[in-house]
Amino acid sequence: MHISRLRCGVLCLVFSSGLTMAQSDRMEDGRRAYESHCKQCHESDETSAPTTRQESDWAERSKLWEAVLFEHAEKGYLEMPAKGGAEGMSEYEVEAAAEYMVTVTHPEMLHD
Repeated sequence: MHISRLRCGVLCLVFSSGLTMAQSDRMEDGRRAYESHCKQCHESDETSAPTTRQESDWAERSKLWEAVLFEHAEKGYLEMPAKGGAEGMSEYEVEAAAEYMVTVTHPEMLHD
């Protein structure tokens, strides 16, 4: 019985470590996509895009804004073109970049 519990504990630890690594990889992928395709507008005073890391720029956004942000990033919204104008971006890259923006702007929020 003791060995079964030990195996279960080890498997849980390995699984959770894998999730952390996968989340870390996704954040790095998101950072790279953001730097390549999103930063130009979301860190510029020349556009009306909300500024990354400026919580006040995002204050009027929906409480469901992570899902809404993903949709707007993928399909475009108002002045923002679909995929930030980078048509070659994959859905994964678009969502990872949006998740990166949410995380660095609102680190206190829980993200899936």
